[in-house]
Amino acid sequence: MSTHAPDQSAHAPSRPSAGAPAGPLERERAHLAASRAALRAMRHDVESLDISDVTTNWVNAQVLQHQIEARIEALADLSGTPLFFGRLDRSDGARYYIGRRHVHDADGDPMVIDWRAPVSQPFYRASKRDPQGVELRRRFGYTGGELTAYEDERLTDPDEAERVSELLRREIERPRVGPMRDIVATIQPEQDEIVRSGIDGTVCVQGAPGTGKTAVGLHRVAYLLYAHRERLARTGTLVIGPNRSFLRYIEQVLPALGELAVRQTTVEDLVTGATGVEVRGADDPEAARVKGDARMAEVLRRAVRAGVTMPSEPCVVVRGSRRWRIPAYELEEIVRELLDRGIRYGAAREALPQRIAHAVLTRMEKAGEAPDDRVQDAVARNAAVKAVVKAVWPEVDPAKLVLRLLSDADFLAGCSEGILTDEERKAVLWAKPPRGVRSAKWSAADAVLIDEAQDLIRRTPSLGHVVLDEAQDLSPMQYRAVGRRCTTGSATVLGDLAQGTTPWATASWAEALSHLGKPDAVVEELTRGFRVPREIISYASRLLPHIAPGLSEATSVREAAGSLRVRQAADGGLDGAVTAACREALEREGSVGLIAADARVPVLAAALEDAGLPHTVLGPGGEEAPGVRLTLVPATLVKGLEYDHVVLDEPAAVVDGEPDERTGLRRLYVALTRAVSGLTVVHAAPLPRALAAGSGDGR
Repeated sequence: MSTHAPDQSAHAPSRPSAGAPAGPLERERAHLAASRAALRAMRHDVESLDISDVTTNWVNAQVLQHQIEARIEALADLSGTPLFFGRLDRSDGARYYIGRRHVHDADGDPMVIDWRAPVSQPFYRASKRDPQGVELRRRFGYTGGELTAYEDERLTDPDEAERVSELLRREIERPRVGPMRDIVATIQPEQDEIVRSGIDGTVCVQGAPGTGKTAVGLHRVAYLLYAHRERLARTGTLVIGPNRSFLRYIEQVLPALGELAVRQTTVEDLVTGATGVEVRGADDPEAARVKGDARMAEVLRRAVRAGVTMPSEPCVVVRGSRRWRIPAYELEEIVRELLDRGIRYGAAREALPQRIAHAVLTRMEKAGEAPDDRVQDAVARNAAVKAVVKAVWPEVDPAKLVLRLLSDADFLAGCSEGILTDEERKAVLWAKPPRGVRSAKWSAADAVLIDEAQDLIRRTPSLGHVVLDEAQDLSPMQYRAVGRRCTTGSATVLGDLAQGTTPWATASWAEALSHLGKPDAVVEELTRGFRVPREIISYASRLLPHIAPGLSEATSVREAAGSLRVRQAADGGLDGAVTAACREALEREGSVGLIAADARVPVLAAALEDAGLPHTVLGPGGEEAPGVRLTLVPATLVKGLEYDHVVLDEPAAVVDGEPDERTGLRRLYVALTRAVSGLTVVHAAPLPRALAAGSGDGR
């Protein structure tokens, strides 16, 4: 393997003099320039389209214009983003440049091949043991948008030893500033297998910190949109993250890959948007645990059907001079049959008048009449039939139903008999019931209950594919809420059992996938890390026996001597030691995250202000000030984020900020694994016992 780059001391790469033969780097730069020109021409062709005589009506014209505008946006040449990052020279003489999108010349010949195309797959999977028809794989290095280096691997040359790509390593270690970026140039074989797995199957990725599971999930969405665009254009795709801060962090990955139509949301926003309720309250841990338990699905099913009563009077339908009588026992048979079929409450309510009307028509036919479908519809709309339906099968409002369930002790007891204990019922009941739906201070768990009730009444529309990230933190009822959004589609489930930081965090993927409605999903495990240095991941892995004893310890391909520092502050000097560590981290290139227990955030914000260190305090919305490299992050919001350098304040406070020790140690594990280049742990209180032995160099 050979790497080629211009003299680093030069201010700009050298150019060949007139008449001199161009070297390989210059030829690659020329291809890049020609490819960019071809992309501009492709965009110009779309911008020049005249659709005035193409469509027959205004609606079609608007649809077509929207499609054209989306195509124009997708063909944008993003400044600072390489148009291609690799090249394949095949043994059959073919040569392909691999990039983020397809680019062709004026004759339609490809100049850049989309990374998702089948012909691009060997770029990620070919090796000296299995060249897959590739003689040479070339990787390109960029500074900004300018090509500055290339590196060759001759896969069929027996004299060339296989080793880790230097350009690949540099790309992985490039400083993180701003939102998450794509990993399309650095996808590894085991990641590529997950990315290109089929749309009809659900994949669950158990990924240790730094293994790229989130990026893999996002790239899988991009791949599926490429391979099944028409199908997913009809059914839709959705990415679900743990919080808005996380969504802001990942929001640029798919647009950078040319995919602009994927909705991104949180579970809370998903269900509140569907139910129309506003979350203004919070549950204590026990109430949240019970409300999130899968048993609540049966409690709600009983509650929805609780209003159904058996008829006690006959239904008499008058048509003209004739009266048609359906006795109460026959009406009861119809109602019981609909209940036994287990169809949704709303669908059964709509079927009931038709079933009663059918019974009337049967009598008409026996009397010698010949009624048709119009007569049956008219009978179903008859006032007497409507009165029976209203009395027997009343309408149910999901929010009002949950309000009653959480306010009325007798109603809750009746619906949860044999399911919940008295203590559990007491935990979920409101001490002071609100007067109505609008005045209720709904919690996030309440919104999920309303969403479940709503689905029991009317089927929730299903999407073609859903990506669920940080899935280990969801409750069984939240899994059900996500699962009904992909009942007819597939899902990509991403998470790490060791990072489960909710009291209801899932114990196993088998259990979680069962609640999701995808028990046959394939579970893939990623343990080879690329982001977190080996020294740091080894330190954090001391916690694994205490938080997830069944998981394999993560490894890392990166060594970074001196990347871990553990410092004990003097009595009363913790805040000063933390600000000093932040100032030291800011002397290095890249982003800096100061992670602390939520209760410590106001104190540290004041300390940073006093020290004159510009910073942003990360809130639930994920707001970060442009150009400010230091971010103060509450431990509860740091999951899924990454920083070049992390300063971790008082690990014991992070653990103590959670309701139990295991959850606290899991939160600490998350915080310890956010660093890409360096981690400094600063503490005044003793370190948690699981972490204390051999705690570092103390510098």
